[in-house]
Amino acid sequence: MVADRTLVLMARRPRLGEGKRRLAADIGDSAAHRFQRVALGRLLRRLGADPRWRLCLAITPDEPVECPGADLVLGQGEGDLGERMARVSERLEPGPLVYIGSDTPDVATTDIEAAFEALENSDAVIGPALDGGYWLIGFAQAQRQHLPFKAVRWSTRHARADTLSNLAGKRVMVLRELEDVDDGASYRRWRQQMAGRQGA
Repeated sequence: MVADRTLVLMARRPRLGEGKRRLAADIGDSAAHRFQRVALGRLLRRLGADPRWRLCLAITPDEPVECPGADLVLGQGEGDLGERMARVSERLEPGPLVYIGSDTPDVATTDIEAAFEALENSDAVIGPALDGGYWLIGFAQAQRQHLPFKAVRWSTRHARADTLSNLAGKRVMVLRELEDVDDGASYRRWRQQMAGRQGA
């Protein structure tokens, strides 16, 4: 049922000089902070108003925050990304669960709907990123009891391969490939795409 669907947006609280360190090294703290705020705000506005799922904002650091657009706000807690996603899963209601990050501004409602539809007939769904990771991962309720995050080499080109290895033998659907904005080159490509859309 649609009411059982939960979309989790994993995000770092936008603070100048704290988040997006790789990107900031290339374009400066102010521009990286501005991108972080813009990307998160757009995702919340685009995805938070959709009645086909609940939107949970999972934020770090774990401090209270007012967030228009989110149905629920949780702290991520400590640990690596897999440990934090597992902790969020344990605190949410049963049902299909999809995670995205805040670094992929092009995620659309059609992507999220495709992910939840895929979970009707599969154990997991993944949205591959150009850098070898993924911009989306989701699980059917049964697979939520066995999250595939053991020994994943996070923030490397091996992250997706490690996760898929942990899902061996499971039914995994693959969505379209997108690019995370993590460094100066990906940021410049994103800016060019935005300028092209505005020009069109």
